[in-house]
Amino acid sequence: MILAAVLMGLTTGVHVLAGGPDIHLPIQSSNLPADLRAISAVLWHAVTVNLTLFTLSLAWMVRHENRGLGVLLVGVLLGYAGLFLYYGATILGTLWVMPQWVIFLLIPAVMLFGMRGRA
Repeated sequence: MILAAVLMGLTTGVHVLAGGPDIHLPIQSSNLPADLRAISAVLWHAVTVNLTLFTLSLAWMVRHENRGLGVLLVGVLLGYAGLFLYYGATILGTLWVMPQWVIFLLIPAVMLFGMRGRA
């Protein structure tokens, strides 16, 4: 679980430090209607909250076994991976413009390996 927590923390940091300037700020600086910019800001920061809570949950799980929380996190992270895979393939025609699916598959794999050892 330690590795999963570290990977999630790094993912959160990349989201905030790299994704903010590359994705969030250009959208906010665009000529899109204010309501679209507002909903984009809410969604951006909601993902930040989610990633932060995932990191804290995984850090907590290092010392406290909680299979239900682990299964929930695995499911949500696989859902994130699925979204990146689907929209990369269907809208962008490639999986490599948005490679976030890789980390969202890797972290659950690491988690499941760790959870297996605790069962």
